[in-house]
Amino acid sequence: MTGLRSALGEVVGAAHVLAGTDSPPGYGHDESLGVAAVPPAFVVRPGSTAEVAAVLRVAGAHGVAVTARGSGTGLSGAAVPVAGGLVVSFERMNRILEIDGANHTATVQPGVTLAELDRAAAAEGLVYPVFPGEMSASLGGTIATNAGGMRAVKYGVTRQHVLGLEAVLASGEVLRTGGKHVKESSGYDLTQLITGSEGTLALVTEATVRLQVRLPFQATVLAPFGSLQDVTAAVPGIVATGIGPLILEYVDALTMSVITASSDVDLGVPAAVRDRTLAYLIVMLEERTGERLAIAVEELAEVLTRLGAPDVYVLPDAAARRLVEAREKAFWSAKSAGADDIVDTVVPRAAMAGFLADVGAIATGHGGLVAGAGHAGDGNVHLAVFQPDPERRAEILRGIFAAAVSAGGAISGEHGIGTAKKRYFAELADPVAVELMRRVKRAFDPAGMLGPGVLFD
Repeated sequence: MTGLRSALGEVVGAAHVLAGTDSPPGYGHDESLGVAAVPPAFVVRPGSTAEVAAVLRVAGAHGVAVTARGSGTGLSGAAVPVAGGLVVSFERMNRILEIDGANHTATVQPGVTLAELDRAAAAEGLVYPVFPGEMSASLGGTIATNAGGMRAVKYGVTRQHVLGLEAVLASGEVLRTGGKHVKESSGYDLTQLITGSEGTLALVTEATVRLQVRLPFQATVLAPFGSLQDVTAAVPGIVATGIGPLILEYVDALTMSVITASSDVDLGVPAAVRDRTLAYLIVMLEERTGERLAIAVEELAEVLTRLGAPDVYVLPDAAARRLVEAREKAFWSAKSAGADDIVDTVVPRAAMAGFLADVGAIATGHGGLVAGAGHAGDGNVHLAVFQPDPERRAEILRGIFAAAVSAGGAISGEHGIGTAKKRYFAELADPVAVELMRRVKRAFDPAGMLGPGVLFD
């Protein structure tokens, strides 16, 4: 290990090689609740693509596993290293290389945070519309997990916005894919293959992403419903109108009470209405002008009433902003409330009502409680699981994921598989697809050096 440290120090400088015992404990974990922290042997902080390539060549020569790390905000354990492994942290590779207003693109290094990119894009009247709920997340991390968020109902997930990548293979070879062009039909799409691969195929060192025009006028509408089934059943009707919401979220009453209490926000809903409400829809609209926005809000209110909402509330800007921020921080609220695990899964949006009914029955059958919220517009459900017994909790999770797959969905919509969900992935995903993914992994990384234990054992 002394020889390894010396070799790494020659690449990045001795000051940027930390022994695991000397490094801050954060390098050994992400935000997943079910994956234990593992201190790495070393943490390396490269400053360039050339240094990343050299680090991987050194790691390969020493037979050391490599785990990529951005901000560590992931929820599936993909950034947790293996014992004796090496963490490559991209905190020094944090420059916005270009905001191209003519092509509506940004070119950034992987350590740039979403908040930093948002500020730079806003200065040009543009926006990178992937808001997964944690603006300290890095671009590299969100690309690795194909992050989504509340605005995916209108703009899609990370995959729809990554146009090109620079990445380093396990061999140390540097690969460039895509570019600023918006379409391509020239062989396999390696950009999309690497996006969402959770650091198991290559380490991204630069990304070119698509930006959108930032619309200046927004309004948020809150609609209470008498049951979770009613609120999820209303979602296809809203989408069918063509109104095109920026955000379309469901929040059950328990979760709403927790997040509003934690953020100290008053939504102005009378107690008599709250007492009859089991779930809410949060709908945010955006438009180019105030007049167009007012028309859209009025149409939305009529649609919600027709779909069964007993009342509709257009929130003041300050309350709307605090509610959306609180919804984005629902993970932290659930964590502070004592949740034993927090997972996401995804189903076709028209199947959400039946799926959530199944989830309630699964939790009750194993002596647990499941509460949550979700991106109702795209069927992405976030669930806080309260069951301290590990075996019974595992049965709840298996039941949830099996119900999602049976409903035509998938195990994860945006958090990824990581190490936290890999046993369910192996059990429930199409075995032909899983084996093909293993072959792809071997083609990119024959020695299994990158992200060992992520996705597959």
